[in-house]
Amino acid sequence: MKKTHILVILLLFDICTSLMAQEHKKSPNIIFMLTDDISRNDLGAYGGPYGITPELDRMAEKGMVFTEAYVTSSSCSPSRCSMITGRYPHNTGAPELHNPLPRNQVMFPGLLKEKGYYTVLSGKNHMGPHVSQAFDTICDGVGPGGQQDWVKILEERPKDRPFFFWFASYDAHRDWQYDNDGKKVDTGSVKVPPMLFDGSLTRSDLQGYLHEVSRVDYYLGKLMKALKEQGEENNTYVIFTSDNGRPFPRCKTRMYDSGSKVPLMVTGPGVKPGSSGALTSTMDIAPTILEWAGIPVPEEIQGVSFDPVVKGRKESVRDFLFAEHNWHVFQAHERMVRWGDWMYIRNAYPERRNLAGESTRVIPSGKELWDAHADHLLREEQQDVFLVPRPHEELYNVREDPYQFYNKAGVHKEITVFLRSVLRIWTLQTGDSEPRSPTNDREDEYGRKNNDFARGEKPGASTGAVKMNHPGPVFMEDVLRSGAVYK
Repeated sequence: MKKTHILVILLLFDICTSLMAQEHKKSPNIIFMLTDDISRNDLGAYGGPYGITPELDRMAEKGMVFTEAYVTSSSCSPSRCSMITGRYPHNTGAPELHNPLPRNQVMFPGLLKEKGYYTVLSGKNHMGPHVSQAFDTICDGVGPGGQQDWVKILEERPKDRPFFFWFASYDAHRDWQYDNDGKKVDTGSVKVPPMLFDGSLTRSDLQGYLHEVSRVDYYLGKLMKALKEQGEENNTYVIFTSDNGRPFPRCKTRMYDSGSKVPLMVTGPGVKPGSSGALTSTMDIAPTILEWAGIPVPEEIQGVSFDPVVKGRKESVRDFLFAEHNWHVFQAHERMVRWGDWMYIRNAYPERRNLAGESTRVIPSGKELWDAHADHLLREEQQDVFLVPRPHEELYNVREDPYQFYNKAGVHKEITVFLRSVLRIWTLQTGDSEPRSPTNDREDEYGRKNNDFARGEKPGASTGAVKMNHPGPVFMEDVLRSGAVYK
């Protein structure tokens, strides 16, 4: 009798253990790979001509490539704070460069941690000290690109817990650092983007940038190899993206595709290989990952999960996306909305040059551009950073005009009026605002410090936007309910 009881107990124990193992297996691992200042056009999967990203190209073949993905802000810390919270920059309380994320913001890695995930941030943080509460471990990533401990973290993780790794490289952020882990593109083979001046300084500058792009690819390859060797490849989602476009004039910080449109690739269980032209915001990453982990998405998250797109169940999950340009070394207040093939930009400071640290004389390509401007050597599409006054409104068809060189706001007036209304609805619903006393320029185009520099009022501060959770218009139905009509 006792033996029978013992056998029953052992059998029940085996069943419970098996059920627990199956439940654990249902929780997928997730790796979020975030690079610094890398444009999509320089990757092979997006038509990059250099052949320096073979690992990313392989990832693209296995997973889904998003061709219409945008950051909420083309500026390092606001973009990252938006990703970790799933909120617009003016709703995070950290809308300007170097603003730390406030303590009370919900962060999706923290929700993963509460569910039992082992969470690690390795590499560039740039979101402030309070993000530490969302991770079990934070480390600097080691080495020039901040990627050298990624495989070690994977190998030494607790094996009894699913994991979430936020792997953030310092590549490709200035200043350039060369080593043997990246490839070197000959300056004669460099394809100079049309908004830059084609000269020796610019070519050399792009060469250093491309070297760091290739180094990111090298470490991704090591990571994917280790993941496969440990038998975790089929149970791990991997997301690859960047915080903004390349750090060159008329790229980083700007609303144009050269600044705000980023690579976004996804592999993992059930992901349908191919490409998607669905409009996607990087703040949509937070709800997507929570859905994969089986965690309810809290009301604070304004993003929309794109899991139905990567699994092939839907072609899109939003009709509109929005982005903002706030202070980044220079005073700024621009807002952008994408709808279909149209991009509408509204600039609150048309009387000012639209500058960033990456468009000044401080960097080689910036200096060459400024010198060429002084010598009257620039084409019209290279004049943008010198333009004063600027248009208050801009409208572009991104299919016909992929670099957004030709403003059509005065030509397509009905679309301009419609998207102006859509942006106004978003502004009211999310609590965006134009500061009465904005942060001023920190320096001039020569890098000389402004002795009167002072932090001012943040966008959204006057409306209490940090406590507002409305996502703004996502679908056309949201706009129509608010009274805006496109005829």
